[in-house]
Amino acid sequence: MEADVSEMRNELQSRDSLWRRIQLECQQLHTELLKMKEYKDMQKIQIKHQSSCVQLTEQLEDKNTELLLFAESQEHQEEELNKIRSHVYRVEQSRCSEQERMKTEISDLTEELRQKEITIATIMEKASLLERQLKMELETKHKLLTKQQLLEFRYQVIKSENTHLKEMV
Repeated sequence: MEADVSEMRNELQSRDSLWRRIQLECQQLHTELLKMKEYKDMQKIQIKHQSSCVQLTEQLEDKNTELLLFAESQEHQEEELNKIRSHVYRVEQSRCSEQERMKTEISDLTEELRQKEITIATIMEKASLLERQLKMELETKHKLLTKQQLLEFRYQVIKSENTHLKEMV
């Protein structure tokens, strides 16, 4: 019986050892399976990445083409802008010279107007003086006329008296 127990023990140990090796191999196979899945996933990612790189490269080429077209357009726009700036500068210079001419003309006209205002003021003073003189002369003449009329009336009165006296004499 001891020999049977010992044999069974040996057999159990041998089966246990076999079982452990099988478990170890299963773990190794499982680890390898996981590594293979990771590798497969990595390949999928790499394929996606390569596909994405191809798309990005195409997009980059498209963008480069657009950029070249934009650069050409920008050069053309800069030329147009320079032409416009040149035209604006000429117009500005023309406007400035026209403004200077107009300022000079306005200044001349202002001076002429000032001179005319001085002349008008002088004429107005003279007219006022002449008007006063005329009024004074009119008053004097009016007084003289009144005196003359009075004298004439007296003359007529005296003449009439004289005639009356002559008739009486």
